Amino acid sequence: MRQLDQMNFKNQRALIRVDFNVPLNEEQQVTDKTRIEAAKPTITHILAQGGSCVLLSHLGRPEGRDPKLSLKHIFTTASEILGVQVQFCDQVIGPEAEAKASQLQAGQVLLMENLRYHKEETKGDEAFAEQLARLGTIYVNDAFGSAHRAHASTSIIAQFFSEKKCSGSLLASEVNAIDKVMKEGASPVAAIIGGAKVSSKITIIESLLDKVDHLIIGGGMVYTFTKALGGAIGNSICEPDYCDLALTLLEKAKSKGVQVHLPQDVLAGDDFSNNANQQVFDTHAIPEGWEGMDSGPQSVEAFQQLLLSCKTILWNGPLGVFEFPNFAKGTIAIGEAIGAATAKGAFSLVGGGDSVAAVKQYGLAPKMSYISTGGGAMLESLEGKTLPGIAALD
Repeated sequence: MRQLDQMNFKNQRALIRVDFNVPLNEEQQVTDKTRIEAAKPTITHILAQGGSCVLLSHLGRPEGRDPKLSLKHIFTTASEILGVQVQFCDQVIGPEAEAKASQLQAGQVLLMENLRYHKEETKGDEAFAEQLARLGTIYVNDAFGSAHRAHASTSIIAQFFSEKKCSGSLLASEVNAIDKVMKEGASPVAAIIGGAKVSSKITIIESLLDKVDHLIIGGGMVYTFTKALGGAIGNSICEPDYCDLALTLLEKAKSKGVQVHLPQDVLAGDDFSNNANQQVFDTHAIPEGWEGMDSGPQSVEAFQQLLLSCKTILWNGPLGVFEFPNFAKGTIAIGEAIGAATAKGAFSLVGGGDSVAAVKQYGLAPKMSYISTGGGAMLESLEGKTLPGIAALD
C-alpha cells in the first residue's frame, strides 16, 4: 500500500475519500469536528506540494436527496478547520461536477455533495465509480471509518487509477496502530472488551486469544459469562443462548494460556437509571430486582493493577453504563489506569464508538496513544478481516 509521501502531488488533482460523516444538531451545525480535523494532515500535505483536492464523503443514510443530510452544512466548518476556503458542488458526478473539479487551481479544495444521494455508491456500482474517478488525477483513500465497505468510492474506484493511488495519513496511521496491537505488541498485551452483548464480540474475542496475555471482560457481557458459570445475576442483561459459547471461549483462552479477568464484584442498581439505588454485590450473587451496571471497587482496583503492568493495551467497550455518571466510575478508572500505563511507555489503542465517547466525555483522550476514528472498520480489522478499501490500494 503506497503512502502519501511516496506520491508527488504537484499540479495533480487529488480525489480524496474522506470520512466527514459527522453529527449535526437541529440547526444543521457540526457538533463533533474530530473526523474533519483527522483529515486535515492529508489535505494540508497535498496542498503544500502544489496540488488541489476534491473531497468525497457520505453523511448519514439518506433516502434520496435529503436536504438535512447535505454536505453543504459542513463546508463552512471544513473551511475553518483546513484554513482554506472550501468550495462546494451540489453534484457528485456529471458535467457540472467534472467542470468544477477541472477548474480547480493549485491550493484549492472542492467538497462534493453526499455520495449516498446515489444508491450506486453503496451498491459498489462500477459505472458510478468510473464517473467519480473523472474528478481527479490521483486517488487517495483517507476514510478508515468506511474502509470495511466495498462501496464505489472506497474500493471500486481504485481500479481506475492504476499506480496513482495511495492511502492518506489517517488511514495509514489507523492501520499502523492496529498492527502495533495485533502484530507487533510488546508483552504483556491486555485487551479490555466491554459492551452489552457477547454475540457482537465473539469473533473479536476469538481473534484476540492468539494475540493477548490478558483479556478483561466488562459491560453487559459479564452477566452472560457469569450465568454460564452458574452465578445468580438478578435482573442483569444476559444472552442465555450464548452461555455455552461463553464457556467455550473460556476454555479456548485457557488452552492458549490467556488469563481471562471477569469482575469479582459489581455495582448494581435497582432500576436502569442514573438515580437508581446502588449496592455492591459479588458478581455471582446478584439478587432479584437488582442489575449489574458497573464493575465493583475490588474488581476495578485489580484491573488497574493489572493494566499498569502491561506494555500493550487495547480498549474496546466500557466497563459499565458510563452514560449514567453514577455508574461511570469503573470506566473512568480503567481509562485513568490505561493513561498511567501509557505515560510509563505502554502503547494504548482505544476503538469502538462507546469507548471513544467515554474517553472524550471524561477528558481521557490526551492520555491514550491512539484513538481510532473507525468503529466498524477497526472491529473488522481486529477480527482479522481484510478491509476492501485497503485491499483496493494494494
